[in-house]
Amino acid sequence: MNVLMLRHSAGFEHSYLPDAEVALKEIGKANEWRVTTTHRCDRINADNLAKQDIVAFATTGNLPFNDSQKEALLDFVRNGKGFFGIHNATDTFYDWKEYGEMLGGYFNGHPWHQEVNVIVEDTDHPATRMLGKSFKVVDEIYTFKEWSRENTHVLMRLDNDSIDVSRGNRDDNDYALGWCHPYGEGRVLYTAFGHPDELWSQSWFREHIVGCIKWVGGLED
Repeated sequence: MNVLMLRHSAGFEHSYLPDAEVALKEIGKANEWRVTTTHRCDRINADNLAKQDIVAFATTGNLPFNDSQKEALLDFVRNGKGFFGIHNATDTFYDWKEYGEMLGGYFNGHPWHQEVNVIVEDTDHPATRMLGKSFKVVDEIYTFKEWSRENTHVLMRLDNDSIDVSRGNRDDNDYALGWCHPYGEGRVLYTAFGHPDELWSQSWFREHIVGCIKWVGGLED
């Protein structure tokens, strides 16, 4: 299986990105996957995507894609391949509506950066079965706009009892932290975690990333 990770920061640059590149390459080696990481947006094109099974984004801002690159990415997923969004992938392409629809939502602030409790809604999913019914983590907790449960399958959500919910910005106080859904014939999964550098060296988090990739790549259901 071939995985291409794009880590391009057209906005805020997260310090975890080098750690994530190393982690994905080590995960790839352990699972006999070919993982390529790049800063170069021009690597997202029809010819290069034809060689990939999964594209992972750890990106911020409005990336310098032309129309053919945008169509190539959407076609890649629609035609049966996988898209894996990591943390700030939702903080990307606010000016490209179809990207937000494909991914499932957009970043809308991070009112909590603290230890939180996370409720695992799907304890049988490859991406979450190692996490138990709930777990605690210190991370930068995103909230989302243009996101709805009706459009995706929620894997994890914030336990509102573990935070000051008055600092949130959704009327329904529904703060998902991971989700997945089909897009055309392909698969899309998003995990909101990954902001702290140290997460990427922790075994439980790497197991989570492995499970995300296995589901997105169609290796496990």
